[in-house]
Amino acid sequence: MIAESPELSLVALLAVAAFAAGFIDSVVGGGGLIQIPALFTVLPQHAPATLFGTNKFASVFGTSNAAWRYARRVAMPWRTTLPAALAAFACSYLGAMAVAWLPRELLRPLILVLLVGAAVYTFIKKDFGAVHGPQHSGHRELLYAVLLGGVIGFYDGFFGPGTGSFLIFLFIRFFGFDFLHASAAAKVVNVATNLAALAYFAPNGHLLWITAAAMALANVGGSLAGTHLALKHGSGFVRQVFLAVVSLLILKFAWDTFS
Repeated sequence: MIAESPELSLVALLAVAAFAAGFIDSVVGGGGLIQIPALFTVLPQHAPATLFGTNKFASVFGTSNAAWRYARRVAMPWRTTLPAALAAFACSYLGAMAVAWLPRELLRPLILVLLVGAAVYTFIKKDFGAVHGPQHSGHRELLYAVLLGGVIGFYDGFFGPGTGSFLIFLFIRFFGFDFLHASAAAKVVNVATNLAALAYFAPNGHLLWITAAAMALANVGGSLAGTHLALKHGSGFVRQVFLAVVSLLILKFAWDTFS
């Protein structure tokens, strides 16, 4: 059963939010900070699964566009990215299934600690992500890529907030990427996790199709603007946006955890 779509004025509001989300997501991830609260605020009458499905549909187009644009301009680290994306796809679906038997609220304090750690580490190490120098090759590269993709994929399917930011941090910390290459690789993995979520939401009718289509177009527009600035200004710009978004994530998780 397909849920009914809301009136045009509400769709327009959500499209504005989707544009902003696409902009942020294309640079460092974290678009869910804008898009998901907007959906729950504007459409409180709809089931959470329907809103999450609509969010994923809108996001996957913007993220796919960003991945494509990065791939045209940046030497993509495919030997790391593709295994990570495949593992993320499989584990994201498993994460969605795990929601039924494991309370997601248990993760909030842990994720808050991890976000603070990532922000502090990035702020203190001024050269973190400044130079692109891949550190692994062969079987070790494949193993680490599968582990990274699997863990982050499961997290995105199970919980989700901050997935793009975690991916960027981990690609830099464990693979030696700079911020620009890490952001490019993160987009490919994010596409995989979004598609895995849609594989669950879409067949079960958890989508507002007209709303999702309008938001997808706006999300792509924001993605075009964000990738243009990221490619123009490079890793320094991405680093600044990364710190800003992670700081917002920390505030949100702190509020949700202690309120």
